[in-house]
Parts: sequence; C-alpha cells; structure tokens
Amino acid sequence: MNSILVTGGAGFIGSHTCLSLLKKGYTVYVLDSYINSSPVPLQRISIILEKENVKIDDKLTILKGDLRKESDIKKIFEIALKKNKPIEAVVHFAGLKAVGESNKKAIKYWDFNVLGTISLLKVMEDYDCWNIVFSSSATIYRPKKNSLMDENHELGPSNPYGVTKFVIEKMLNDAFRSNQKWRIINLRYFNPIGAHPSGLIGEDPLGIPNNLFPLIMQVAIGKINEIKIFGKDWPTKDGTGIRDYIHVMDLAEGHLKALEFLINEKPQICNINLGTGIGTSVLELIKTFEKINNVKIPYVFTGRRKGDNAFVVADNSLAQSNLNWIPKMNIEHMCRDGYLWQINNPNGYLK
Repeated sequence: MNSILVTGGAGFIGSHTCLSLLKKGYTVYVLDSYINSSPVPLQRISIILEKENVKIDDKLTILKGDLRKESDIKKIFEIALKKNKPIEAVVHFAGLKAVGESNKKAIKYWDFNVLGTISLLKVMEDYDCWNIVFSSSATIYRPKKNSLMDENHELGPSNPYGVTKFVIEKMLNDAFRSNQKWRIINLRYFNPIGAHPSGLIGEDPLGIPNNLFPLIMQVAIGKINEIKIFGKDWPTKDGTGIRDYIHVMDLAEGHLKALEFLINEKPQICNINLGTGIGTSVLELIKTFEKINNVKIPYVFTGRRKGDNAFVVADNSLAQSNLNWIPKMNIEHMCRDGYLWQINNPNGYLK
C-alpha cells in the first residue's frame, strides 16, 4: 500500500498524519471541505519537508470536496487512477468533533459523520479499496472508576459526537461481516494535544475552544483571561479530573503503524487504543505548561460539568503489541510544542 486517501487531511490530526505519511514516502491524496479547517497547513507541510530535505514532488494531491457527496469522493479516486497511483487505503478523519456542539446540533453530527462515512464506504467498494483506518474516540467508552480502559471496556457514549463514532464502528463491523475482504482498524484515541515541533502546524479551533489545552494556550497569549476548572472535589490526588494526553505527532505515527499492520496481516477488523497510559490532572497540566514555557496561567474553580468523569486513561498494551507503537513524547514536549505553535500563530492560520 503506497497510495493513501486522507479524509479531513487539513484538520489538526489529519495534517500531522499527512506530514508523517509523506515523510515515509507514501503518495497522499487529501479530501477536505475546509468547514472546520484551513488549506494553509497542507501548504506548510511542503515547507517543513523541504527544510528536512524530503522531496515530495507530486506525491501530495489535494481536492476540496464534501464527503457526503459520492461524486466528490469518486473524483479523487479517478484522479488517482489517472496518475496511475490508485488509492489502496483510506485514513478517515473527516467529521465534526465538538462534544458541546453535538449536544445542541445532534442531527448535524449524524449528517456529517455518519452519512459521510456511508458515502465513503460505498465508493471504496466501487473502486475495490478494502483498507481503512478509522479515527474513532475514547468518548465511546462508558466511564470507569480509576482504572485503565482497554478495548474490551464497556461502551456507552454520553453525547451525540461519541454516539456517531460508536455507530460508525458498528457499521464497519457490519461491513466486515458482509464482505471479509475488508481490513479495518478503529483507532480509539484519547486527548491529542501539542503541535509539530517546527511551530508551523498545530491545532486551530474555530471560535472559543472546547478543550482544555487550546484554552490554556489562549490564556497564555492573553486572548482569554483565565481557565475555568470544572470541579475540585473529584476523587483524584489533587481533586481535578485526570486525562490521558497524547502528542499529536505520536498519534500520527500510530496511524502509520496501523497502515503497516493492515498491509502485513490477513483481512480483519480490530479496535486499538492510542494513548500514553499516563494520567495527568488538570492542575498538573497547567503547572507543567507554566514551568516549561515560563508563563502564568490564571484559573478559577467552578462546579462539575455534566458528563465529565474523574479518570479517563488508556490501556495501550494492544497498540504496543500489535502495532509495535510506543509514544515517544511526554507532557513537557506537548506543552512546549503546543505553545511554540500558538505564539507563532496567535490567530491560528488566519494571516
């Protein structure tokens, strides 16, 4: 498998994965609507690789398109055929991902995430492409008290975003049962943060961020006055919630390892967690960010937020054994690289 379609390749995780794929020598096709992203990171990928003396020549092809339209998906498959480099596998990121918004606009999430995936799978079958790595999420798990979550943990998403990921996994299971040509990996990842160490590409959330790390970065550059910490009485060492944060470049590497696994193994479907297996509390993350970047992050405590949990940390032993994947970056790397991106791009990808 040398030619890969990346849906949502201009997004946070998608752009970092495209960079890693190109660096490894893959031919990459990107389909993105730019509804929640910008074309700029895909332009900057070339700059990063040029600085690293990696020539991509014509190995990156980008098409603006809507995954819900089969005609747009067919267009990128046809482009690949004309280049005599047909698409052999798909890394599927495209979709909406804001938990809070999904509670208010559930139908929109079903439309983009579920219908978009149905269109993708139909076109993949038409073009005899049976390999897919799906960007799933730890939000599909039911909360568990102070123990690591492995892939057999009970499922039970608590918001429409998580439900769409859960439903897509179910659909992929049905696809495999109906045609065992499929090779499918559902990568369930936890809390991606950080940025490429160059500071050229990173996370650029639209509007006010929903997640903790982008909020910390915007407080650090003075765009937001303070962090609101939801609850200080959780059953944890410092009373704040504990999460498993993973560097986006480690996550990108996980997708490469997943593709290699699909190439070398028989047709199958499997679920694999991508996380560090290390829990970091809200206060620990803030204090580490302050120390590494020599900045002050003001914060206030508020009441617990509905749907939050005390402890959400991955058991990543399956990724280590099956994919030969071990995360290399620690929380200090995540804080350093994320802040470099933010100070270099205070307004994200907007000029």
